[in-house]
Amino acid sequence: MRLREQQYTADNDAAPIEMLTALFEARGWPCEMISDEEVSGEVQGSWAKYQLRAIWRGEDNVLQLLCLPDIRVAKEKRGDAYELLSLVNEQMWLGHFDIWSNGDMLLYRHGALLGDEGLLSIAQAQALAETAIEECDRFYPAFQFVLWGDKDPRAALESAMVDAAGEA
Repeated sequence: MRLREQQYTADNDAAPIEMLTALFEARGWPCEMISDEEVSGEVQGSWAKYQLRAIWRGEDNVLQLLCLPDIRVAKEKRGDAYELLSLVNEQMWLGHFDIWSNGDMLLYRHGALLGDEGLLSIAQAQALAETAIEECDRFYPAFQFVLWGDKDPRAALESAMVDAAGEA
């Protein structure tokens, strides 16, 4: 599927998937417009490459943005991972982390309710993508500490937050 040739500016809105595809292309992020309702791209975060996926539900005017940091949760780590998820989600204002039951993948998910026209501005597109990437970067170390470092979930979150606060 090919994006219509159009320049998007701060003054014009577009269909959500078209706007996000244009944003991905403008940032040089590899992406594929899977359908009129879905786009998938890849971005390099601070800790790993993330898959960004957006799905549009026109009947509800809801855009769901997923960010997958390519972290699988082993069965023996699931209890600690869920405890960490609840602690992490308490820290968030937008979106939440979850473990996708299909493949046990960690993901960040945010649903945005768009206006009656179902259009997305470039500023909204940038904010959605940047928030997803920033949240994955912010909590990636905590998930590493629990899943690969055998750290207690609360201690892992505290360590990750101290490390993040020390970066400038």
